[in-house]
Amino acid sequence: MRIILASKSPRRREILELLGLDFTIETADTDEFCDICDPYDRVATLASQKGEAVLQKKLSEAQDLNDTLIIACDTLVYIDGEFLGKPKDREDAYRMLTLLSGKSHEVWSGIYIYFNGKAISRAEVTKVNFCEMSHEEKQRYLDSGEPHDKAGAYAVQGKAAVYIKGLEGDYFNVVGLPVNLLYRILTQEFGIVI
Repeated sequence: MRIILASKSPRRREILELLGLDFTIETADTDEFCDICDPYDRVATLASQKGEAVLQKKLSEAQDLNDTLIIACDTLVYIDGEFLGKPKDREDAYRMLTLLSGKSHEVWSGIYIYFNGKAISRAEVTKVNFCEMSHEEKQRYLDSGEPHDKAGAYAVQGKAAVYIKGLEGDYFNVVGLPVNLLYRILTQEFGIVI
């Protein structure tokens, strides 16, 4: 079986490597604008758009996709009715950290899986509890450069771990790929055991 990860995310690549999977990375340009307000539907739709773009690219190249598994994901932070993607700049990252400080929020990841003519998209949520962050702590964290390309301006697997009191749900979902959901879909919907 050939596996394609439709993502440039180094974190998603690392997760699949942790699972011992052999895969290639393929991406295609997609418009990541989405005005869907429901978090489940939003991330499932965005993941589908990414996966379908790679699928169409492969089909346009007339590639044989028999026994080819395509995996695509999208992750967003959701708090107080607002979606937090990657921050535009330092000021936006500071605003996001201020929103998260001392509160609980949700991390939603959508996953799209294509295999042998069948496509499925679903989403997973994990609740994350942040401790209160002082102005100095936010500035120090911003100075680390870590928030730059992370949804919600933080990385649970990085320096931000010291500000997280706990979480409910799949840890890997917060990192960017819901491993348990991936496994359930592969085994229950496609009969694939990894």
